[in-house]
Amino acid sequence: MITPKQRAFLKGMGNSLEPVFQIGKGGVNDAQVAQIDDYLRVHELVKIKVLDNSLYSSKEASIEIAEKIGAEVVQVIGAKAILYKANPKDPVIKLK
Repeated sequence: MITPKQRAFLKGMGNSLEPVFQIGKGGVNDAQVAQIDDYLRVHELVKIKVLDNSLYSSKEASIEIAEKIGAEVVQVIGAKAILYKANPKDPVIKLK
């Protein structure tokens, strides 16, 4: 669980990111969840975009992905969401 101060720090970092993954009409599938998990293992922070033709809202998609991989939903604004998952062995982002 991240604190509000840590969440604010991660939001600031996430604002400059471009969406790396897109959720479309196919929804959230296991292959995509595995790719997001692998990406988070290296970068710890990812921005995803939920397309208009998706059956999911950005909040629903981000919560489902976060639950499946054990990540935290940092922020959801419009069609974009930021997820965070700490790498216990080699952390990239130093949270205080």
